[in-house]
Amino acid sequence: MTTPQNPPTPPKPAGPILEVPAGLEPAYVNLARIAHSPTDIVVDFAHLLPGETRAKIRSRVVMTPLSAKLLLRALTENLARYEAAYGEIPVPTNSTLADTLFRPFQGPAPEPPKE
Repeated sequence: MTTPQNPPTPPKPAGPILEVPAGLEPAYVNLARIAHSPTDIVVDFAHLLPGETRAKIRSRVVMTPLSAKLLLRALTENLARYEAAYGEIPVPTNSTLADTLFRPFQGPAPEPPKE
């Protein structure tokens, strides 16, 4: 009941309000390296170009194992929603994902010799 002494309680926000700093550039990545210690999970995100053997790390994220597990849960839930809306994301099965995504650049097929 709302009275002058007890105004309605405003709804709580769904989560923290995130502020994006001015000038923040998004980083496209297609490679992640994951390492851990007893207290931390470290994820290095990089962009590997076709045919290259070296990739520049674009971002390093360090989090607790609990935070990493919660991130895994959030990614799983969001990917399920994505697939429900847009269809299943195919994952290669005949080779490793790394082989499929990061094999050396093949280039165009050579032209047959002319007679």
